Amino acid sequence: MSVRINTNSCVGCKKCIEVCPGNLIKLKDGKAFIKREKDCWGCTSCLKECQAGAIAFFLGADIGGKGSTLSTRAQGDLRYWIVTDPNGIQKTITINTKESNKY
Repeated sequence: MSVRINTNSCVGCKKCIEVCPGNLIKLKDGKAFIKREKDCWGCTSCLKECQAGAIAFFLGADIGGKGSTLSTRAQGDLRYWIVTDPNGIQKTITINTKESNKY
């Protein structure tokens, strides 16, 4: 499993760098990057911290991904989980973080 960082979307907040347990994400020219994507453990810590939607996580075939990617974006109290299939078709799951833990 692996992640891809889109430097065009990266805002340089460094949150992904702070949470990466493998110390794999670095900063170059004010943007996050991962030198060797194949070294990624697939923990998704960086994905969950990236509010700019700059990090895509590859969903492996073992979990039905077949080349799809998952990214997240935050806007206020809303968190968007975006699944993009290999053909570019996107499905979005919207979660209101203020409502997510109500019972």
